Amino acid sequence: MKRFGRTLFRAALYSAVLTAFPVGSVVAQQPPAAPPASNLSEPVFRVSKNEPSIPPSITAHPLDPAINLAHQSLTLIRSDLKDYTAVLVKRERIEDKLGEHEFMFAKVRNRKVQDGRLVVPFSVYLAFLKPTTVKGREVLYVENQNHGKLFAHEGGMKRILGTHQLETNSFLAMAGQRYPITDIGIENLVMKLIERGERDKRHGMCNVELVPGAKVGGRNCSIIQVTHPVQQPHYDFHIAQIFMDDEWKIPVRYAAYTWPKSPGAEPEVLEEYTYQSLKFNVGLSDGDFDVKHKEYNFHGK
Repeated sequence: MKRFGRTLFRAALYSAVLTAFPVGSVVAQQPPAAPPASNLSEPVFRVSKNEPSIPPSITAHPLDPAINLAHQSLTLIRSDLKDYTAVLVKRERIEDKLGEHEFMFAKVRNRKVQDGRLVVPFSVYLAFLKPTTVKGREVLYVENQNHGKLFAHEGGMKRILGTHQLETNSFLAMAGQRYPITDIGIENLVMKLIERGERDKRHGMCNVELVPGAKVGGRNCSIIQVTHPVQQPHYDFHIAQIFMDDEWKIPVRYAAYTWPKSPGAEPEVLEEYTYQSLKFNVGLSDGDFDVKHKEYNFHGK
């Protein structure tokens, strides 16, 4: 993992980012550390009411440094990151109802293409840890296999319902989810950040700040915060925070917040995803993404 964590991005990139972003006080004081995985229940930030804005530039957009950083992070991921395991902590708002924090152990193998040919398919295995409503659930997906379907079963007593093969965008697969399993993972997160950044650039200016001194899972991070002060139909969020690991130069947490429902109210959580206990290039094999794996509990093995 030394190569991945200490490539050309380590010194030159971080220095460039610090000079490109205005360093401001997005929170009342220094950004608080992310709570430990066992106690994730509150937003990681509180927005200052007197947050300074960034004056528009004639030659550049405030999002340009963040988008450039994301492109370089994506290059790093595609060149050096083959696979990883993590505890993914997810919380999402579905139809204006904010769900609980869901904890899941994740195995992810990044897709690899050589000479225009897919040589390693994107692969995901999820084992849900808590809360009790999802504990014991397992989900497995491998790109271009099983007719494009995922395998899934519930935990607890619901396990007797058996293992199901589902279309990734089907009603059952998407129940309680904002995104399909095909969108999960750090590489997909970076790609979506680039896509959203490029789209937002076309709609005008926004506030962008870099806030150093945060922590996620005990690791030092810097927050890139994007704020759309005025609500518009083409914006997905009021405030978004991307927690970039200072050493690895990849996002390990993303959180987005809606506009306050009334004057003086706090922004509300829209979605948040945190990758903890990350281990890179652990050597995941086809067997790790096989329903017949001896440690998995899919029926019909």
